[in-house]
Amino acid sequence: MTEPYPIRFARTTLLDIAYEEHGEPGGDPVILLHGFPYDPHGYDAVWPLLAARGHRVIVPYLRGYGPTRFHSEAGMRSGQQAALAQDLIDLMDALSIGKAALAGYDWGGRAACIVAALWPERARCLVTGDGYNIQNIPASVKPAAPEAEYRYWYQYYFHSARGVRGLTENREALARLLWKLWSPSWTFSNDDFVRSAASFHNPDFVDIVIHSYRHRYGYAPGDPLLQAIEDRLARQPLISVPTISLCGADDGVGPPDEDDGHQFSGSFERRILPGVGHNIPQEAPKATAQALLELMSKA
Repeated sequence: MTEPYPIRFARTTLLDIAYEEHGEPGGDPVILLHGFPYDPHGYDAVWPLLAARGHRVIVPYLRGYGPTRFHSEAGMRSGQQAALAQDLIDLMDALSIGKAALAGYDWGGRAACIVAALWPERARCLVTGDGYNIQNIPASVKPAAPEAEYRYWYQYYFHSARGVRGLTENREALARLLWKLWSPSWTFSNDDFVRSAASFHNPDFVDIVIHSYRHRYGYAPGDPLLQAIEDRLARQPLISVPTISLCGADDGVGPPDEDDGHQFSGSFERRILPGVGHNIPQEAPKATAQALLELMSKA
């Protein structure tokens, strides 16, 4: 499928990170980060609202998605949270972006939250889907309430050899099911899904997804080169940059809870979006862009 906008590449130590760039090259930078199982098309109605205000908008494909590629067959196909955050820092360095407004949900929200927590000097502000997305891996052995556990069936599925084969052979059908379950009030078109599903045929997609969902429970070792970051994350660092948390009221995997923002030490606002599920930017592009514009006007 031909992309409607040119795909650029930023070369980092490990990756050639594919990304879209929109808006003014000299504008204030904004980086928009997608989750699983989605891709940059989730921001197709967000970036024009930011570019129209003169911002430079970067929308990368995460490792394992779309045209993003590892340089070497030898590199560990890690999907752990520290890898996603390090990729974001490396992308900013490769593009000579010292500081940017960050927005993300799901995996992308995790990368954005980690950078905001550990490298606050690199984050002008943060729009996060569903609050504090940094995993507490040491506490992962503690079970959640059954009402929450059943929503994570796909994660437990990926812990098995059957799940690896299922993701390999049925990646599009599985992703389409997750879109429906996680956003029950969103009617997406077949074209919407197909545009993003092309990104799941990256040669590293399965390995990275499986590692992500095993590592977060302590069932797979992480990349030794990232252990220092994971050690810092185990302390659940506070996020000090100005933040707005967007939560879909109809999120089928992580419905809004009674979070009080205690893991945010700077200015923090939580907004519940009625009729919106897990794929926040694609379901609520105006609310996503507005949150960023509000924060950038003050930061």
